[in-house]
Amino acid sequence: MSAPREILLAHRQERDELLQKSYIPREGLKNARDGLKHNLVQVVTGPRRSGKSVFCLELLGDTPFAYVNFDDERIVQLTDYDDLIAAIREVYGPNQIFLFDEIQNLARWELFVNRLQRKGIKLILTGSNSRLLSRELATHLTGRHLAHRILPFSFREYLQANNVAFTTTPQLKEHQGDLRHHLEKYQQCGGYPEIVVRGIEPKSYLKTLFESILFTDIVKRYNVRYPQKLYDLATYLFTHHASEFSYTALRKFLAFRSVHTVEKYVGFLEEAFLLLKVGRFSFAPKERVKSPKKGYGIDTGMIEAVKFKTSPDSGRLMENTVALELYRKEVDFYSYKTRTGKEVDFVIKEGPRVTGLIQVCYDLSVTKTRDREVKALVEGMEELQGRHGVVLTWDEEGEQNVSGKHLSFIPLWKWLLGKSAP
Repeated sequence: MSAPREILLAHRQERDELLQKSYIPREGLKNARDGLKHNLVQVVTGPRRSGKSVFCLELLGDTPFAYVNFDDERIVQLTDYDDLIAAIREVYGPNQIFLFDEIQNLARWELFVNRLQRKGIKLILTGSNSRLLSRELATHLTGRHLAHRILPFSFREYLQANNVAFTTTPQLKEHQGDLRHHLEKYQQCGGYPEIVVRGIEPKSYLKTLFESILFTDIVKRYNVRYPQKLYDLATYLFTHHASEFSYTALRKFLAFRSVHTVEKYVGFLEEAFLLLKVGRFSFAPKERVKSPKKGYGIDTGMIEAVKFKTSPDSGRLMENTVALELYRKEVDFYSYKTRTGKEVDFVIKEGPRVTGLIQVCYDLSVTKTRDREVKALVEGMEELQGRHGVVLTWDEEGEQNVSGKHLSFIPLWKWLLGKSAP
């Protein structure tokens, strides 16, 4: 029995075991299934353990397919890819659909994929490195692939996984209280499927996953010279999530040798889907590049597991949740600072126009806090000519006209369960 065949037989058993299980339907399946009708490579990216493989299984349904897991070190050591194709045919028969898991681990994978695609084989690829995949696909498969991004469960998916019935207009206050209870738990534990579905204790699982991504997907892949510095940077950004940072300030505070190294390491965290970096909005491209950025963790549960915590920070967790939902929905969004220095959490842009602004605040019961948040939002709307102003709160709902601007106050749970943002 050949070595590739032995490995693929194990992968087939893994596939068959996965196919026997039931899963929570993931958002975006319909669009992905529409893409299967065409001879385009389907590329599914996202953080490790976020459910990319399961998404692909749901996508394929009962369609026969060959499965190869490139997280298996025995496969990535192969140098003759014709042997791999022959072993796939031997184990799976004449399938015309291949699912390649974590394809970025295979050397020169883009050339291999290009060759198979030219032969008419339908390919579904998963990967946990955004830049590696997008760069190589843009070079070798321009216009011949569709991309899908899978993140840990959304709040809607979290409720479905927990068999919680929901509507955006619950009539009973006790039902609204139930939804706020689940939202608080969702923010504390996060949306990683193994925690939500299997009930694994979140803190140790997520801290181990965080460190595994750092030292396996980043340090080993990029031969990072200062792994402790990378760890310090990542934990600092998670501790100060939903806060602005500059590369110069990070260099000084964390004692890096150069700003270039800091910028490079932040890029690694982004590529590995640990960090979401959001720029400050300006109509001037130069200002957008030069301005400080905001950093958000890819999962609020992972933030809670990793950060150095001294006090509750419900407002920042809410803001991080909103950032992830906008990212999940592939909205073009930024932070903003008005001419007088007031901060607006999110600016939504469609094409050349700013269409909406969002402020996030846990509690507006204190007059000083309410005035600060509302004034910043109204000022931002005036400067950017934004048409919609939304204040996301924990439990307040209503409408208000301020200085000729119409503002909507929406509980976060209701906004998350809505069909569109914002």
